[in-house]
Amino acid sequence: MFNATVLTLYPELFPGPLAASVLGRGAAEGHWALDIVNIRDFSDNKYGSVDDTPAGGGAGLVMRADILAGAIDSISREDRPVLCLSPRGAPLTQSRARTLTGGPGLIAICGRFEGIDERIFSSRDIEEVSIGDFVLAGGEIAAMVLIEACVRLLPGVLGSASSLSEESFDGGLLEYPQYTRPREFEGRAIPDVLLSGDHQRIADWRDERRKEITRTRRPDLWERFLSDGPIRRDKNKEPK
Repeated sequence: MFNATVLTLYPELFPGPLAASVLGRGAAEGHWALDIVNIRDFSDNKYGSVDDTPAGGGAGLVMRADILAGAIDSISREDRPVLCLSPRGAPLTQSRARTLTGGPGLIAICGRFEGIDERIFSSRDIEEVSIGDFVLAGGEIAAMVLIEACVRLLPGVLGSASSLSEESFDGGLLEYPQYTRPREFEGRAIPDVLLSGDHQRIADWRDERRKEITRTRRPDLWERFLSDGPIRRDKNKEPK
């Protein structure tokens, strides 16, 4: 079973959306589990404070390494990576989520204040992970994003393995457009090819739309696809 442990100063924020819909059902069915550790429980003072002023001066407060180390050391790691949600970390990708899902789980640290004492990262072999080029008030929402990205990939969580096929980033491309009833909405009709019943034509149309959307919306992904995309792609059908 995939085990996720979250270290946070705000345990009341969890499980939040992780308990809803298919994720919550997946946990209830035993596909994954979530444990929450309150970092304040390891404070060395009666006030439960976990931070102090930054060395060298500056605004804000910094989370203490010794207190955070106590929280980390209280957990059985079981070969799970310890990940700290941070805007300076390596970007979270679909590929990284799949790799994490193949393991026993993860331990996520939610930072607060101006940051965390740098010494904790090397002393406890912590990897920093970012969910985007922006800053949040804390790592809790980012941790939820990280966990959902992994948990939804676990067998049985989404119910059907086909739900995970041809998603965005599969094969280096974004997903093709989706349609459903009604056949026409405010003068906009479902593309005829999708109603043709011709599975090859539909597959070709979807492949072309994936390429077009990736090229126009994410030129960085498109350039990467052209340079090292899947061998199965047909270069003769690339949009110009």
